[in-house]
Amino acid sequence: MIALAMIVLLIGLILIRVPVSFAILGSGLVGLLLQTTVGSTMGVMEIIPISSVQSLSMTAIPLFILMAHLMLLSGMMDSLFAAGRAVFGRLPGGTGIASTLAGVGFAAVSGSSTAAAATLAETTSKEMIREGYRPTTATGIVASVGTLAGMIPPSVILVFYAVTAEASVGDMIVAGLVPGLIIAVALLVAMYLPVLRNPAVVPAGARSTMAEKGRAIVQASPIAVIFLAVVGMIYFGIVTPTESAAIGCAVALVLVAVRRRLSITGLVHAVIETIKASAMIFAIVIAAHVFGHAFAHTKVADAMVTWVKSLTVPAFVVMLILLAMYVVLGFFMDQIAIIALTVPILVPVVAALGYDKIWFGIFVVLMGEIGLISPPLGLNVFVVARSTGRDTWEVFKGAAPYAVAMVVVAVGFIAWPDVVTWLPSVR
Repeated sequence: MIALAMIVLLIGLILIRVPVSFAILGSGLVGLLLQTTVGSTMGVMEIIPISSVQSLSMTAIPLFILMAHLMLLSGMMDSLFAAGRAVFGRLPGGTGIASTLAGVGFAAVSGSSTAAAATLAETTSKEMIREGYRPTTATGIVASVGTLAGMIPPSVILVFYAVTAEASVGDMIVAGLVPGLIIAVALLVAMYLPVLRNPAVVPAGARSTMAEKGRAIVQASPIAVIFLAVVGMIYFGIVTPTESAAIGCAVALVLVAVRRRLSITGLVHAVIETIKASAMIFAIVIAAHVFGHAFAHTKVADAMVTWVKSLTVPAFVVMLILLAMYVVLGFFMDQIAIIALTVPILVPVVAALGYDKIWFGIFVVLMGEIGLISPPLGLNVFVVARSTGRDTWEVFKGAAPYAVAMVVVAVGFIAWPDVVTWLPSVR
């Protein structure tokens, strides 16, 4: 009963637009007060806020966020998009392919879904509309591709999950690569399906000479260097994730200087945005630990594990139920909040079903990505609508087929979990 009261209070606070961190913390404090004394609750508040953010792995989060803002400052997104258009522009849907590749490339060095969506919207979606793409197609693919920054390493969300679930940060970062590429392919398939009825939906772009293609690829090549510097060294165990994040920041700063975009104003903005985003994440981490401590007192998690083990239905069916639950949560909460609230409770349940902790991280992040393009709170959709000047519901409509494609991929990951865990298993 206390656990139900905590959850109802949490949902109520979120619905009246209380900031997520305060909603989680408030619900956790109420849960503690209902089960323990005021003195015990004060003791928890003296210990948990400090202990929850002292993990060395947490230091990777602000560094990856700073690297993302430095990459935005460098203007590499324009170079990525230009390279994609040069190589694939003459094909039907070539600019859509270029947008997807630019999103994948930017995800590999940013880790920020909203930043990727905003930058893509400013460049690629407007160009697609000028070439004759339907506005729903142009904005929908951009909003969806932007979510890949949460999956393709290095990803702040993956690091946050690893810290929350007490999993290997290195394995978690590496594990996101293959699923991220599979999702990108699924998005392209979803873009091309309407072509079967109407080829004009994704028109062909302009041709480029071999020399133009070569120049465009060379200009975009620093992305590969930074990706190898950050993810490659983690994969081979040369450095820790935190050290690789620091190296990524240094390389990104050099790239900004080489591209002559280095300025005091730009650096100050990058640092301020990093501090704001990091503070938000750390606040949710603290609140989630308090909530988790209170929820653990209710013994509901243990009862859930016992109940799941007693079920006679296949594990696949239970995971489909969890999939539906996460889709609904994504309608109202962001990725960080969903992970902070559900992962400590559900990791033991998923383990009882025989699924790996690393696999579950990819699954949860993918569910969060679907939430980023789902009404009513799809953050990427609002970012793209604001950047392009299009109607919000028009963008939601355009993103719907891509959300369905991502759900299909999630079902595939449930059926074939080895696809997700293969790469970290061969480190």
